[in-house]
Amino acid sequence: MVADNRLLALRQFGAAALKQDEVVCDSASADASFRRYFRVKTQGGSWILMDAPPPHEDLARFVRIARRLSGLGLHVPEVLACDLEAGFCLLTDLGTRPYLDELREDTVERLYGDALGALVTLQAGTFTDPQFLPPYDAPLLQREMARFPEWYLGRYLGIDLSHHDLRILERAREGLVANALEQPQVWVHRDYHARNLMVVERHNPGIIDFQDAVRGPITYDLVSLLKDCYIAWPRARVVEWVKGYCTLARDSGVHRCEDEDRFVEWFDRMGIQRHLKVAGTFARLFLRDGKDRYLADLPLTLRYLREATADYPDLKDLNGLLNALPATP
Repeated sequence: MVADNRLLALRQFGAAALKQDEVVCDSASADASFRRYFRVKTQGGSWILMDAPPPHEDLARFVRIARRLSGLGLHVPEVLACDLEAGFCLLTDLGTRPYLDELREDTVERLYGDALGALVTLQAGTFTDPQFLPPYDAPLLQREMARFPEWYLGRYLGIDLSHHDLRILERAREGLVANALEQPQVWVHRDYHARNLMVVERHNPGIIDFQDAVRGPITYDLVSLLKDCYIAWPRARVVEWVKGYCTLARDSGVHRCEDEDRFVEWFDRMGIQRHLKVAGTFARLFLRDGKDRYLADLPLTLRYLREATADYPDLKDLNGLLNALPATP
């Protein structure tokens, strides 16, 4: 067996930070990135050690955002110690109860209520320092959507797209970018979903995996939560939640949109952008990184795309292209 030298060094870092002779690490979670998380238990409590290899991960960015979000009053892991050069960090432990394991008919209203309240707090933080996070600009939005034809259609399904198909995708992407940029621009977690929200006894939810945060469309995190790629709810209920959030965020001073239907359309079109990105990302994680756990979530992601594009006449060609695709292998 090849020695895991980074894990050995991480344990040494953790032992020194916790003032222990040594620590035992158990894997705490799987991740779509190069980051790894390990749980350490001592007589004083439970802690998380994060391994963020410097060639691939920006630990300084994580620490900077964690401290800013904590300053807003959000429940994020507290950074107790870090070695930026090595890429190691000691964090408080938010527990082992992700929203995904706890969402049921009798819990969803309370849990989503907590999550939407925290989202308002996050978005309102925009106005304390609008330039703190980089913009979710047109080139980034386009690069994300480009993963769909490259990784999902081309490499995963093996489809050789025609010039006509490519033009359909290009026109759709241009419209989706315009939709994203016309929305109020706020702080965006970027993966605000049921695997990154933790059920905690006090100050729910615990929020993790925020290191890719940007300043972008107001509906982006709302899509991540309410059109979650890992769990689905009836359309009518989702629209009710979206309209409720439109009112909540407006009353909190986050936006000035008085038209709930327009807000729902922003939400739907933002969802198409996100799910094109996600389908491509899931395929890339499998083909490039050997991570197959996300393949099971592709059918729901494609379902969201087909349903949303069917609701808007200007996206009928994209809807036709999606409906003509073979079933996900």
